Amino acid sequence: MKKLCRILALAFIMLFMFSVGAQAASAPYTTYTYDINENVLPSPHAYVPDKKVTNFDMNMDTPLKDPRDIFVDDNHNIYIADKGNARVVVCNSEFVYQFEITSFVNSEGVPDALADPQGLFVTDEYIYVCDTSKARVVVFTLDGDFVKIIYSPDAEIMGTDTSFQPVSIAVDKAGRMYIVSSQTYSGIFSYDEDGNFESFIGSQKTAVSWIIKLRRFFFPNSVIDEDVTIGYNRCTVDENGFVWATVDTSQDSNIFEDAIRSFDEDFAPIKRLNVSGSDVMLRSGFAMPAGELSFMSSNFGGTGVSQLADIALGPNGMWAVIDSTRSRTYVYDQNGVLLFAFGDVGTQLGNLSRAAAITFFDSDIYILDSDKNAVTIYKRTEYGDLINQALYDDIKRNYEEAQYDWEQILKYNVNCDSAYVGVGKNLMRNGKYDASLEYFKSAYDTTDYYDAYKQVRKQWISKWIWVVPIIIIVLVVLLVKGLKYVSKRNTEGATKTGKRTFGEEIMFGFHIITHPFDGFWDLKHEKRGSVRGGLFWLAMATLTCVYQTVGASWMYNPGKDTANPFYLMATVLVPVILFIVGNWCLTTLFDGEGTFKDIFITTSYSLVPFVILGIPSTLLTNILTADEVAIVTLLQSIALIWVGFLLFFGIMTTHGYSTGKNFLMVLATIIAMIFIAFIVMLFSNLVTRMVSFVGEIITEISYRSY
Repeated sequence: MKKLCRILALAFIMLFMFSVGAQAASAPYTTYTYDINENVLPSPHAYVPDKKVTNFDMNMDTPLKDPRDIFVDDNHNIYIADKGNARVVVCNSEFVYQFEITSFVNSEGVPDALADPQGLFVTDEYIYVCDTSKARVVVFTLDGDFVKIIYSPDAEIMGTDTSFQPVSIAVDKAGRMYIVSSQTYSGIFSYDEDGNFESFIGSQKTAVSWIIKLRRFFFPNSVIDEDVTIGYNRCTVDENGFVWATVDTSQDSNIFEDAIRSFDEDFAPIKRLNVSGSDVMLRSGFAMPAGELSFMSSNFGGTGVSQLADIALGPNGMWAVIDSTRSRTYVYDQNGVLLFAFGDVGTQLGNLSRAAAITFFDSDIYILDSDKNAVTIYKRTEYGDLINQALYDDIKRNYEEAQYDWEQILKYNVNCDSAYVGVGKNLMRNGKYDASLEYFKSAYDTTDYYDAYKQVRKQWISKWIWVVPIIIIVLVVLLVKGLKYVSKRNTEGATKTGKRTFGEEIMFGFHIITHPFDGFWDLKHEKRGSVRGGLFWLAMATLTCVYQTVGASWMYNPGKDTANPFYLMATVLVPVILFIVGNWCLTTLFDGEGTFKDIFITTSYSLVPFVILGIPSTLLTNILTADEVAIVTLLQSIALIWVGFLLFFGIMTTHGYSTGKNFLMVLATIIAMIFIAFIVMLFSNLVTRMVSFVGEIITEISYRSY
């Protein structure tokens, strides 16, 4: 029986691998997600190309020419804004041509025609067409009969720096219209159902480059270019009336690169706006929804942030954006977590030249290619069906079924973050908080991890509440006794003559932090410290910096597992060395009494507060919740301020400066640190180039010798 089970299991695995391989072979692109370090993680195909629809498939004589938008209405009719032919093409659900909208008689009784249709939206009653070059939105019935034209607001409302060139429109259930205008930076136009302008919503914050900020600092009265304001590319609206929009990232890619890396939601490339224009998008993943994350990798379709040409809303909270630069599609769940990305530039079926628009049609995805003048249809795979079913069960609160769905997805793809979150949430609902933590950690989901951790800590406290006061009492007693011992040894050391022991030199650091003026005087003149004592405290500060990362709780520092310990050590050693060298160079010229050795000892002993507060604050991160992390931040801030205070007065005592002169010298030291770092970087770059040049010469000679 066991042998039969093994044979069946092996057969199942082989069948599974065959099916995955067959799916992989049916798509000319890679489907993937990302980890927290922006490394690409392969994923099974959720969508594979089925066919490419051209004018021949539509039974249409005139081929599409530079089409810009596609829409599928509730009756499964398909609409295409064919910009190059100045028309809107209407097809049935099978992509068979029905009719087109080109010319019409306007409300003045004058023959008129579309000139530049670039965006459209269809409701139960009307077809809305953005006729961009004519600065208007033309409304038709579902049969193609003219209804009305919506023009630009009055000049007083628009202002001198705003133009009306509609390229995208979305209409909610109440008939309210939201219009994205090219080269308009005041936000998205909002019109009521009668076509009256109401307001601008979602106006972006002004982005000021660092160069302009620097010029303003040094030349506040100079005339400079206007600040960069950001416009939108496309928009759509969901059933709850929220407007989803993609931002024009081409205006200043540096701003968006910084925003994506720092998770700055003010400059998020994708926004979900409520009626008042506030961004309410959920961004629960470890990365902001922004399309490509490896935007500096030439291996993934060129450099730069994604140029998001369109956005589409799918079933069960799924939504997707397309990158016109890479012709790639990025699909997210309702929480803003990347489910998968697929697509590429190319000529094979499934690859595109320039993705212009995207829409969902039942379980399929339609993507409009404005260069190939065709629509590519992508079919959902078994893996995609599983994701869709899991999202559906989550929304319908079928939690047991959802748990099973997510577990099945993990069998397909161990890199699916949404699956880890889904399993973790269901475990949490069943009271299995400890088990859920590992799943949330796998997806870098700090929000749900925090909720589960609170329950874990609550259970621990309720079980071991009697232990807490004992631990506190023991720690307080040990602390008091330790301080008394250190104080006693330092008092004895004040009258001691002769060479100090290593232990006495170390413990003198505790005297300095509470008696800085006397302490630094004794440190220099009474020789109560030494180079070896300074090395000890410098080493302890360096190890403390490392421990603050690797010893902190995962909730406080999710990226600690990938931290580079040598880089962490350099964050302490490099500034300390630069400060010592810079201060010694300057004080040698400006009558400083301290030697290089004195400066090193003083600087090293000034780091004591960083050690004595840094370690306990890091330990606290493993006990406190996210709401209480402010305590840790406070302790770390006190430590840094304390170090700065000791360093300032320590240097002043060492060199015999007045307060004012010492302030100037410390400021000059900081400038010297920057200058030295610049020289070192310049020299390193020069050496690197020289080595590279010599290497190229050697390579050239070796090839010529053959």
